[in-house]
Amino acid sequence: MGLLSNIKLNARTGIFFFLTILGIYFYISWGILYNGWFDIGVYSITVVLVGFGLAGIYLYSIIDEEE
Repeated sequence: MGLLSNIKLNARTGIFFFLTILGIYFYISWGILYNGWFDIGVYSITVVLVGFGLAGIYLYSIIDEEE
């Protein structure tokens, strides 16, 4: 079974999915508006948002699997 087949959608995973989408949206919108595709500040914010989002989705999928 793949990772995506074990994910149950609830409020917890929804928040982490929102963080992931927000990080991607932030990077793309900043790049389009300010032409700053290679800015280390943009990378740092994007990595934190996407990292917490993906880690949260993964960890809650493991918790839901055990219950």
